[in-house]
Amino acid sequence: MKQLRRLRPGDLVEVRAPLEILQTLDENGALDGWPFMPEMIEFIGKRFRVRRRVLKTCISIGNSTNMRAVKAADVVILEGLRCSGVDHDGCQKSCAIFWREAWLRRVDAAAPLPGADPDGIERLRARLKTTSGPETYFCQASELMKVTGPMRRPERFTMCFTDVRVGNCSALEMAGRIGVWLYWRIRRILLGVYAPGTNQKTPTETLNLRSGELVEVKSLRGITETLDARAHNRGLYFTPDMAELCGRDERVERRLEKIIVDGTGQMRQMRNTVYLEGAHCGCSHVAFGGCPRNEYSYWREIWLHRKPERIDSHS
Repeated sequence: MKQLRRLRPGDLVEVRAPLEILQTLDENGALDGWPFMPEMIEFIGKRFRVRRRVLKTCISIGNSTNMRAVKAADVVILEGLRCSGVDHDGCQKSCAIFWREAWLRRVDAAAPLPGADPDGIERLRARLKTTSGPETYFCQASELMKVTGPMRRPERFTMCFTDVRVGNCSALEMAGRIGVWLYWRIRRILLGVYAPGTNQKTPTETLNLRSGELVEVKSLRGITETLDARAHNRGLYFTPDMAELCGRDERVERRLEKIIVDGTGQMRQMRNTVYLEGAHCGCSHVAFGGCPRNEYSYWREIWLHRKPERIDSHS
């Protein structure tokens, strides 16, 4: 297959035909360890803009987040595409999907769209797998530890320059990200964990929130009362960037009940936790230079108040 020139943010690409993708995959339905997941099939033949090149990514391991370098040089994220989890027993993590350039082609907006290939899609689907064991799932999140490597301290700095060079952000944007990280790093050294609580065993609350409901994020003081000394509630970290929403009205996007854990492939059950519309992880607070995954922030229901909807009256 002809080697594509490295894609850059803003490029228009088309997801290749199923048989072209199939030719790149091994017996596990992966390319150099990166799975082509069944949830990606619906995007075949469609066109999207490249959001950014993926040089590094954060991985949540236990109660910590680590930044690791991506081994492959041709991984990108496309605008607006997240994994539905439908083929992985309804995983609700909504990960940004990683795309290898071999699965894409750069196109002109005026070029005709390709026709459907149902037979090719079925042959491709037959190659793809979703589990690697009786209780272990196989997906891009489960394989992240294998397709990434540790970053030495000098690499963390050079990677920031590379992010600018490949067009992922401007020099000013990167300077801002580094500044945010430095602020919170120094603050942690001088003052300790942000918003620590005093609970030995953190409390829980069940609101049974549903998609579309209006909620008010509690005050920082009210949230701190639910946290332990590490600013966690039942293992879930209340990050500094989440405090920016304290006191604001937000909409529930949906409930969060189960997710596949990064690097393990195990399904974790979640309780009393929701996503809020547009509330994504502020990676610059915890990851030097930021991260491309743009994951949703996880909100415990005990951090929220349900608000009644206002009914407009007309005289």
